[in-house]
Amino acid sequence: MKKTNGRQLSKNLFRMMILVVLVSISCSKPETGLKDAFKDCFYIGVAVNPVQIFEKDSLAKPFIMKHFNSITSEDHLKWEKVHPLPGVYDFTVADSIVAFGERNGMFIVGHTLIWHSQTPKWVFEDSLGNPLSRDALLQRMKDHITTVVGRYKGRVNGWDVINEPVGDDGQIRKTKWYEIIGEDYIQKAFEYAREADPEAELYFNDYNIEMNCKREGGIRLIKNLLEQGVQIDGVGIQAHWHLDRPDLHEIDTTIQLLAGMGLDVMFTELDIIVVPEPLGVIGADIAQKAGYQKELNPYPDILPDSVQQELADRYSDVFKTFVKYQDNISRVTFWGLHDGYSWKNNWPIRGRSVHPLLFDKNYQPKPAYYAVMETAKVK
Repeated sequence: MKKTNGRQLSKNLFRMMILVVLVSISCSKPETGLKDAFKDCFYIGVAVNPVQIFEKDSLAKPFIMKHFNSITSEDHLKWEKVHPLPGVYDFTVADSIVAFGERNGMFIVGHTLIWHSQTPKWVFEDSLGNPLSRDALLQRMKDHITTVVGRYKGRVNGWDVINEPVGDDGQIRKTKWYEIIGEDYIQKAFEYAREADPEAELYFNDYNIEMNCKREGGIRLIKNLLEQGVQIDGVGIQAHWHLDRPDLHEIDTTIQLLAGMGLDVMFTELDIIVVPEPLGVIGADIAQKAGYQKELNPYPDILPDSVQQELADRYSDVFKTFVKYQDNISRVTFWGLHDGYSWKNNWPIRGRSVHPLLFDKNYQPKPAYYAVMETAKVK
């Protein structure tokens, strides 16, 4: 019998320990993703961009697949990206986003068909730079919607047909669409989208319509559209929120009112910022800009534990409300994969760190993530 020395025994013991660890890891249950925790409640979505889809960030796709079962194109189905010039369409990014969603069995949302922002100036003008007539702009709208929605017929599940049609005063926003076509531009957009894909869900999407300042006007406009026979499947509440507003009662009330009208409710662009906003900024109008002020960027690198807890508590309260109304809510979409991807880092002030999401910029879960996951256990 061959004698085994102490060194060989040590090596064998070390190998056995490594094997035990590997077996333990392979047999352990992986951490549950957000989508799995809420699979019986509503879709959990995220806005995606080319950096993620084309794998310039190699961590993004697996992370999206783990935590989300719905995706929304952050920018590349907006008019300026997908239809930058007359007769010129660029579907490169949008095609890849849709294909990624299809491969992974995700609910795919197209954002957005008609909006007053990120729409090129030429859309409203003729070749000489003069304002289009009503009929000409309606035809341009129809051509755009027919082309974009038609390309993804049966593939994109739902469309934000109209984005932000209500002004901060609660009245219909006086955009170029409104000025040239009239108030029925909204009705026409829904009609054209329905013709292009009769099976797709069609949404009315806006910010602050859960708050007193806009809710009455928003619901009045939606009711008027429904009374005219416009088929609206759901209303998207953007949910760009703060630690102290809106009040949970306002969210609760708005869900009840919209659900009472027979509409699906969805929270479409959720983020909760923890830093103060410039004076006068209360919504999400991207036309608003403000200069950098150090006091408005109090946490440029790390979020203090006390503020982490405030954010966790706020997300917990918000998701408890969502779960309470799970029969009326079809989707909750985060507007960014993690803090580093948040659009609010550069709006309305460039260069801030606003820490609004469940994961930090290194993909690490924040206390808010665990707080949200806890709400799924009390369905």
